[in-house]
Amino acid sequence: MLTRKQHELLTFIQTRLEDSGISPSFEEMKEALDLKSKSGVHRLISALEERGFIRRLPNRARALEVIRDSDAGGAKPASRAAGASAPSALAPLRSPAPAREPANDVIEIPLHGRIAAGVPIEALEGTATLPVPAALLGSGEHYALEVSGDSMVEAGILDGDYALVRRTDTARDGEIVVALVRGEEATLKYLRRERGMVRLDPANAAYDPQYYQPHEVQVQGKLAGLLRRYH
Repeated sequence: MLTRKQHELLTFIQTRLEDSGISPSFEEMKEALDLKSKSGVHRLISALEERGFIRRLPNRARALEVIRDSDAGGAKPASRAAGASAPSALAPLRSPAPAREPANDVIEIPLHGRIAAGVPIEALEGTATLPVPAALLGSGEHYALEVSGDSMVEAGILDGDYALVRRTDTARDGEIVVALVRGEEATLKYLRRERGMVRLDPANAAYDPQYYQPHEVQVQGKLAGLLRRYH
């Protein structure tokens, strides 16, 4: 049995899927149900998922699939005459038209705080995510870091950009990497090896290269792309 809000949300999602083939955003669901925050939408989605009405498609920001429809009576089952058989609370959905695949698929990747493009700063781990067009990412596991600083401006990487990073622990000379320095500070730089040392090069003539012993530097990923917001 669904609550009234759960039934309203399920109906809204199903109608949007049938109309456009794309599930609504959390903001659209919040407005449609007149909720005060997106956290209420999260709770309703989780409840519908637990009860087997919908499922979330992995690695996509806006991909919900309706598995079963609620009964016609919504939150409460319809009344019946004595001796009549009970209607099913979970009636199978009629076969809908095949949902269209979104032209611009979006993937949610972890957003791990800010990273210095100038001097190293501590890499912050967090639970936030960043929606990214799948076309910007290749194969492998990715995460995002917000750039802080201007030492990579000559490579087109500006303060406030989001660096999209493919997770790896190896890189070739000349590649832009996320380097963890001495186990606690992360920086975004060109990686080069020189006379037994690791050299982290900025892309700004105002900054000097940084030299470290090989054991002091751990590659945590390679730059795969950038996102920039214009205000």
